[in-house]
Amino acid sequence: MDLSDLLPSTRHLAFIPHIRDLAIAYALAFPIGWNREREDRSAGLRTFPLVAIAACGFIQAAEGMLRDSPEGTARIVEGVITGIGFIGGGAILKGGGEVHGTATAASLWATGAIGVAVGLANYDVALMICLFTTATLFVIGRLKRHEDRPG
Repeated sequence: MDLSDLLPSTRHLAFIPHIRDLAIAYALAFPIGWNREREDRSAGLRTFPLVAIAACGFIQAAEGMLRDSPEGTARIVEGVITGIGFIGGGAILKGGGEVHGTATAASLWATGAIGVAVGLANYDVALMICLFTTATLFVIGRLKRHEDRPG
C-alpha cells in the first residue's frame, strides 16, 4: 500500500488555483473601476473587474492545450488585446470638437493586461500595472482638476 492510497484525492480541487487567479485579477481591477465609477465615466465598477477576469479566464481556458506552445499562447494574448481594444474604442466619444474617454479606454486596456498577467502567473507584473494605473488615475486626475480651475 502506498501513502497516496491513504490520502484523500485532491483531483477534485484542481479548480482552486483558477479561482484564486480570477479573484486576484478581480481585486487588482477593482480600484481602477472604483476610480472610473467615482469619476462617473462610461465604464466603472462592473466593467473593469469583468475585463480582468475575462482576460485571465481566456488565458486559463487555453492553458491546457497551449502548455508547450509559446506561439499558441501569444495568439491567445493577441486575441485578448484585440478584444479589449474594441471595448476601449467604445468608451471613446467624440463630439463638439472634443474627445472624451481616452483615459477610460487606456485603463480598460491596462486592466486587460492585469488579467493576462495574472493568467500567465506574472503576479508581480499585474500588481505593478495596477499600482501605476491607479496612481495615474488618482494623482494625475487630481492635478488635472486643480489645473483646470479658474484663477
